[in-house]
Amino acid sequence: ISGAVRLLMIKNNAHTHKRETFLVTILSRSHADRNVYPSAGVLFVHVLEREYFKGEFPPYPKSGDASNDPITFNTNLMGYPDRPGWLRYIQRTPHSDGVLYGSPTAEHVGKPTIIEITAYNRRTFETARHNLVINIMSTEEFPLPYQAEFYIKNMNVEEMLASEVLGDFLGAVKNVWQPERLNAINITSALDRGGRVPLPINNLKEGVYVMVGADVPFSSCLREVESPHNQLRCSQEMEPVISCDKKFRAQFHIDWCKISLVDITKVVMVHSNRPDPGTGILPEFGEYNPPSESLKGRDYFSDFLVTLAVPSAVALVLFFILGYSMCCRREGVEKRNMQTPDIQLVHHSSIQKSTKELRNMSKNREISWPLSTLPVFNPVSGEVVPPIHPDNYETTSMPLMQTQT
Repeated sequence: ISGAVRLLMIKNNAHTHKRETFLVTILSRSHADRNVYPSAGVLFVHVLEREYFKGEFPPYPKSGDASNDPITFNTNLMGYPDRPGWLRYIQRTPHSDGVLYGSPTAEHVGKPTIIEITAYNRRTFETARHNLVINIMSTEEFPLPYQAEFYIKNMNVEEMLASEVLGDFLGAVKNVWQPERLNAINITSALDRGGRVPLPINNLKEGVYVMVGADVPFSSCLREVESPHNQLRCSQEMEPVISCDKKFRAQFHIDWCKISLVDITKVVMVHSNRPDPGTGILPEFGEYNPPSESLKGRDYFSDFLVTLAVPSAVALVLFFILGYSMCCRREGVEKRNMQTPDIQLVHHSSIQKSTKELRNMSKNREISWPLSTLPVFNPVSGEVVPPIHPDNYETTSMPLMQTQT
């Protein structure tokens, strides 16, 4: 399909032998400086084909080899770094086509939107730039008053944007809803709604939200999800019981707990009173008078005393107090020994002596038995045995054990 046209899906119903016609979307293929004319409130899709842009780059160097250069696209509004808010872009891999899609609103009617499309050849690093002029048209039949949004769990957004897949989905919705006019309004990836990226196992999909509009009220099948029984099952994270789910189940797995039914004829529009921005020019206040050059002198001596002298004096006083407590208030070793019992000092001295002997034994294994293992008195006569290595103790000469009388 070349240019921007409305794709009408015509199917024959085998049961009623009637031709069903409904508006699906607006499709176009990428061409240089093309003009497209989408309608406000209708899904717009523009495919950026890699095959078309390959002609802009030099041929593949090796003859006989198929050219499969990786090509990526960058799209932005002319004069701006990004696209308009209603327009999205997706390209899954450099070897797949890019897709521009979105749903323009009535605010953009009559304002030509020029999109700059830049193609990058990732092999040769060459670029090609084309322009796409989007002229949004207004229609009286859109937006349709009854809008339903479905969440499809087994689809990615680029898969759902294909005309065949989208046509099958709208055909299933038409069989359930039975409207006279039905069109796709918008398609949104679940990732844009705060969804999580699926794990790369079991061919899991991201999920996609599809909003459709019709001119007749919702069918009883679509309203089954509003029943108290199904609401209870949804609150318990169980699948609701929907009678028409089998018409979608063959190709589309719909999460009926996330379906949204909106009747825009009953929606209360809230208009906020915005303040007047004005002209942006400040009012006239007369001529500006800068301060005079003759400034009064200021004495900073008091500020110096407060910021430096006072903290320094406090620190000096604390230093003297701490020095007096640590250096001038020491009791001394003699006073400590006088207040300690003699037997405790003897035990302490024997422990020190035994420790010293053990350290010496670690240096020389052929030393005599340590004093701690020798008796301090003769077991027969009871006489005190003089130590082998007499040491002088300043504190006391009392032996380790008391002498027997």
